[in-house]
This record gives sequence, structure tokens and C-alpha cells, in this order.
Amino acid sequence: MRYYLIALCIIVLDQLTKWWIIANMEIGESIKIIENVLYITSHRNPGAAWGILEGQMIFFYIITLIVIGAIVYYMKKFAEESKWNGFALALVLGGAIGNFIDRIRFQEVVDFINVYIGSYNFPIFNVADLSLVVGVSLIAIMTIREELRKGRAKK
Repeated sequence: MRYYLIALCIIVLDQLTKWWIIANMEIGESIKIIENVLYITSHRNPGAAWGILEGQMIFFYIITLIVIGAIVYYMKKFAEESKWNGFALALVLGGAIGNFIDRIRFQEVVDFINVYIGSYNFPIFNVADLSLVVGVSLIAIMTIREELRKGRAKK
């Protein structure tokens, strides 16, 4: 149950930050947080990461529902055997639902975190995206660690 509460917190934080952006900023407007590093920039993305598959909402609806179902299944199966698995899956679930809400409401995703890495302007993202990336990264790290552990155990 606690993992669903973590996912709910991600969804609420994601939707509150997006609400603030919509209510207080025009699309394209930017607020400097750290010069040449971090800006809050009102942006809309009608596609997926980096704007790919723009306008393919039916596809996104179907894929997101499948992903949410798979995450719930894996949370029931693996969350209790590893707190990190549960936490990572909760982050992915919260992020997936956060962006799903935008796609249903607006037919696009509200993005606003604008980061520069040197001279590279990283694609603008949001709390849900950040949650997804951290959750998937944790799952990848745990999977690699588990496979290495299994490999050592066989020797």
C-alpha cells in the first residue's frame, strides 16, 4: 500500500506543478533559476520523449494502460521482496499516470524543467518524466546487480 501512496504523491506533485505553469506562464515564457543551467520554461509536448510520435494519442493511451497494468502486477509480485523494487515501480507508476492525465486532458504533456548541460539545451521535461527516469534507472541498476550476484553465485 505504501508504494501506491508514493505513486500518488508523485502524481499530486506533478499535477500541482503543471497547474502552476498553466495558470501563471504563457507558452514559451521562461524564468531563470540558475543562469545557463536551469530555467522554468512553459512548454507543451504533443508526443513522447523529445517530441517523437507527435499526435499519436490513441497509441499513447493504449501503451500507458498496458504499462500501468504491468507495473501494478509487478508491484504485487515483487514490491514486498525488495523495498527498492517497490520504490522504483512506484516512481514509474506515478510518472506514467501523471503524463497520462495530461494526454487525456490536453492531448499533450505540460513540460517546464529546462536544463542546459554546457551548451546543450536538454529537452524540456516535468516531474512525471523525472520520476519515470529515476524509477527505470533504479530498476536497471537492481537488475544488473541481481544478474551479477547470480553470476558470482554460480562460480
